[in-house]
Amino acid sequence: MRNYFALIVLVLMIVSCSNPTTDQQALPRIAIAGIAIESSTFSPAQTHEEAFHAQVDSNVFSYYPFLAQDSLHRKRATWIPTLYGHALPGGIVTREAYESLVKKIISRLKANGPYDGLFFDIHGAMSVVGIDDPEGDLILRVREAIGQEPIISTFMDLHGNVTQRLAEQSDIITCHRMAPHEDELTSKKRAIENLLERLETGSGKPAYKAWIPVPILLPGEQTSTRIDPGKSLYAKVAPHANTEGIVDAAIWVGYPWADEPRNHAVVMAVGDDQEAVQAAAKDLAQSFWNARHDFDFVAPTATLEESLELALASTEAPFIISDMGDNPTAGGAGDVTWTLTQLLGRPEFKTADGPSLIYASIPGPELVAQAVEVGVGGMVDAPAGAVIDDRYAPPAQLKGKVTAIHHGDKHAETEVVVQVGSIFVIVTKKRKPYHKEVDFTQLDLAPRATDIVVVKIGYLVPELYDMRKGWIMALTPGGVDQDLERLGYQRIQRPMYPIDQDMTDPDLSVHWIPLSE
Repeated sequence: MRNYFALIVLVLMIVSCSNPTTDQQALPRIAIAGIAIESSTFSPAQTHEEAFHAQVDSNVFSYYPFLAQDSLHRKRATWIPTLYGHALPGGIVTREAYESLVKKIISRLKANGPYDGLFFDIHGAMSVVGIDDPEGDLILRVREAIGQEPIISTFMDLHGNVTQRLAEQSDIITCHRMAPHEDELTSKKRAIENLLERLETGSGKPAYKAWIPVPILLPGEQTSTRIDPGKSLYAKVAPHANTEGIVDAAIWVGYPWADEPRNHAVVMAVGDDQEAVQAAAKDLAQSFWNARHDFDFVAPTATLEESLELALASTEAPFIISDMGDNPTAGGAGDVTWTLTQLLGRPEFKTADGPSLIYASIPGPELVAQAVEVGVGGMVDAPAGAVIDDRYAPPAQLKGKVTAIHHGDKHAETEVVVQVGSIFVIVTKKRKPYHKEVDFTQLDLAPRATDIVVVKIGYLVPELYDMRKGWIMALTPGGVDQDLERLGYQRIQRPMYPIDQDMTDPDLSVHWIPLSE
């Protein structure tokens, strides 16, 4: 009997060793690649490669906590990360930066194939010098490297633009369902789960892709999902996406601060049931169009002067003012000094015992260097801002006391605080948006106890939103001006709502996008 069992064990070992398909080898091979930024073509700024802080190879996993080493999703595939770079919104990307990043992606894809799938992580509003549809160009070059067979699952920001070329080369495509993007990680996870499910079940590429362009172009500050109609509109997406025969559905509001033919809203649905896919896409597109007159700013808007009068009259702190025209989280240069100049000229803030105000922020490398030299408590007298965008005001001369210095920030590199009267100006070596409480507290500032906080931002992200006791969005000038008619579009498709208020109802029938094959 002992010999009999020994023989069985031996046979099983031989069979196991002779079978070349182990569990690990049977896992789908999935690559990860992407370049993400939204770029204003109405700003004089340009974005260079270092702004993307690109991670390569295994470092790419740092962007995806749900793909940590011991996570379930990590174990469901053999992952081949190539390059992922995510820059702060800004100016148009230089051709040199774009080509360099693309070359690094393509070389890694070619070196590590073949693949069953690819997770394509982009924003969708990247502008590049000399290229109208950079994401469409990138995905075509990716296809050339990996072939037509792998399934590509594309994830985007809802403020991105979906061209027919991008839709054709993407087999599954989705985006955020919330603005602000509190669902960023869950949305990316959904895009990866969609891909894994199609690979694991052998379902392959969804058979139908419905694409409907919607001639609406509105800023995110008017399409937030915090309020209606954006809230109700986006609430319709998940039920459609969860319908039998549909893999996913999405609404893109588009990016208004670039002047390219692709800049407009789009609705897409993908799946295996043609009737269900068509019905979902048509309902979402028609619902968007029907609600067009109801979109409005997510908070009250006013001139800067009117905003300051409200803030000064407030009895609770902090009263937050959004300095919207130069918002770096939407693509502004971040160094327009118009608002700061107005604040410095106000008599209420001339002395240290005036209403306390934090201004966040303005780049000023010369002032930062001077502040580091004199140290906390020292006096500085140097210009800040208007190096890139001086169309509205010249550099602001800041003369005051250094109250804080902080080194090592990923974006700003070095930050200092200069007190001028009762204004605490955050000056950075490189531009940085301020949207977390720790951004202020690490500079020894107490935003919750400050009378007025002025931030270069549009709609408030969650931490600032929860902190506010009062809030207004100031209609200030800059490369992401909220008055779209002042931007002077030349190349977007017309008619376009709301620029063409009296346009007739558009054709919202489905465009069937061919499979990537």
